[in-house]
Amino acid sequence: MSDTVIRVENLSKKYLLGSKQEQGSYNTLRDAIVSRTKSLGRQLLTPFTQGVAKPDKKEEFWALKDVSFEVKQGDIVGIIGRNGAGKSTLLKILSRITEPTSGRVSIKGRVASLLEVGTGFHPELTGRENIFLNGAILGMSRFEIKSKFDEIVAFAEVEKFLDTPVKHYSSGMYVRLAFAVAAHLEPEILIVDEVLAVGDMQFQKKCLGKMGEVSKREGRTVLFVSHNMQSIRRLCSQAFFLQTGIANTLSCIEEVIQQYSADFLTSDFDIDLSSLHRSNGLGQRVRLLHFQLAPGFSFKYGQPLKLIFTIQCFQYLEDLAIGIAYNTLDGNRVMTLESDHKYPLLELSAGIHEVHFSLDRNPLHPGRYSIDIVIHLITQPLDAVIGSLIWEVGLDSADFASERGFGGCRLPVDVVTYKKSS
Repeated sequence: MSDTVIRVENLSKKYLLGSKQEQGSYNTLRDAIVSRTKSLGRQLLTPFTQGVAKPDKKEEFWALKDVSFEVKQGDIVGIIGRNGAGKSTLLKILSRITEPTSGRVSIKGRVASLLEVGTGFHPELTGRENIFLNGAILGMSRFEIKSKFDEIVAFAEVEKFLDTPVKHYSSGMYVRLAFAVAAHLEPEILIVDEVLAVGDMQFQKKCLGKMGEVSKREGRTVLFVSHNMQSIRRLCSQAFFLQTGIANTLSCIEEVIQQYSADFLTSDFDIDLSSLHRSNGLGQRVRLLHFQLAPGFSFKYGQPLKLIFTIQCFQYLEDLAIGIAYNTLDGNRVMTLESDHKYPLLELSAGIHEVHFSLDRNPLHPGRYSIDIVIHLITQPLDAVIGSLIWEVGLDSADFASERGFGGCRLPVDVVTYKKSS
């Protein structure tokens, strides 16, 4: 089909950092409560802050800048970009949650969005009640919703908890039901953000299959944001790369994946760890200062990898080790690298030191991982940064084994075959 259902023209969104947004934007009850609380706080603090200089200018931040594209009916379009590129802002504007600063959006048809855990659900209502609530929001009659009800429940696999308030659901259950509702209540346009990463691998495959089905069989349009290039490659017919609020034109999948992968090659990954929050007692004898990807290296799967830790010892220390752990975003540990696994414990004098970790090939399957970094004396932690960093493993263009859907850490093995006599 050739009808244009989404037309975006010169779309821009500006935020003023450190200030309230301009009047006329949509405010929720929560916004009003937060605003009132801040106002009360300012009144209480006034006697203590009189005479304190305040900045005259507010910093402008453009989350999107002159983005233009068109999507035809029945297309499945991938939106690719790093964290902070503007993907979520774009989807919120398309879902009419946020208003643009400038530009124009034209949408033909009903839109169902799954942008984050809890989107469109009332936490006090049961799963059953939320299904009917969402259907009503989409303009469906009670009869239409009832005709789809059994399909939704079967797909979400939450029948046992259907009459339980959704505030008691796990994040995985929440997402299963939310996706089932969005996909089955027949919106003309389905918008799905990275939220599917909360679900297990089997459910993600099930969702990808359903999105392909509603597009090919029913002619509905899908916008899909993901950091998983295999999912993008398997599902989408075309995509565009969003980088610091600026979008390239819609292109074929492989071309966009190459742009995304190249962005990781040229990125400067040098993170200041010294100012991150520590639990009581940590960071007093030794402190993590920086975590850096060595120049000339990338986060691509299968490529050589070198990591640099900069640490400061406040006294002479012996029997010291550094460890870095990688976890899936739902909390499963998939790989640990430790300095004392192959080499003796470290002995460091007072001062600043660099510790280098090198791997012949990055064994992590493409995807997103949270990172824990710990400095310890055998078993006693001296400093730790837990869950504050996200590691995004890029896709190597020749890595088609990832299509099998295996996750975590994939290591090379020696393989020998023997022919047995018949």
